[in-house]
Amino acid sequence: MKLYHAPGSCSQAICIVLREADIDAEIVKVDARKHVVEGGRDYYDVTELGYVPLLELDDGTMLREGPVIAQYLADQRPEVALAPAYGTLARYRLMEWLNFLGTEIHKGFIPLLYAVQAGKYVEPVRQKLDGRFAWIDRQLDGRTFLTGDTFAVADAYLFALTGWGKADWMRSVYNADIDLSRHAHLRAWYERVRERPAVQAVLAADKLLR
Repeated sequence: MKLYHAPGSCSQAICIVLREADIDAEIVKVDARKHVVEGGRDYYDVTELGYVPLLELDDGTMLREGPVIAQYLADQRPEVALAPAYGTLARYRLMEWLNFLGTEIHKGFIPLLYAVQAGKYVEPVRQKLDGRFAWIDRQLDGRTFLTGDTFAVADAYLFALTGWGKADWMRSVYNADIDLSRHAHLRAWYERVRERPAVQAVLAADKLLR
C-alpha cells in the first residue's frame, strides 16, 4: 500500500489515520506546487488529477478523495473505532462531518489562496471561513471530539485543515491565516488532538511541529 502525500496538505489527515489504525503504508512525498514525486517523476504520470491524497492498494487499485480514503482505512481496522459501523446513525453523523469539512472548510480556503495570488480583496472570504470555524467551536462545547468521546477520522481531517489556519506558510505566502484565538472549544480540541502520539509522529515526520 502506498500513500501519495504532500506535507502540510490535506493528505496529512490520511497519514494520521494510518498511524491511528496502525496500518503500514509506504509514504511517497509529493511536491504539491511542482507536481513532482520524490525522485523526480511527474505526479501527473501517477494521477491525471494531480492532487493528494492518493492511495495505491497492493493490487494497484487507486483510491482518491481524502474522506473516502479515511473511511476505507478505518474499515480495515474496525476494532480501532475510527469510524462507526455502516448502517448506523453514528456513521452517517461521521459522514455529515466529513462532507461539511470538505465543502465548507477545505474548499473555503481555496478562494483565499487564489484571491491573494491574483491580488484581490480577501477579507469577506476570510470572514466567511472564520464563521464556519465559529460554528464548529459551538459544536465542540461539551464534546471531546467532533462526534463525541471517541477520536474519529473527521478529527484527523479537521486537524489538518485547522493547521492551515495556524501555519506560517499560509500567512507569509497567501496572507490567508485564520484567527482561532477566540474559539476556545476549538483551541482546546486542537491541543488534545495535537498531543495524540499518532499526530505527533506525523507532525515530526512532516517537520511541521507547531
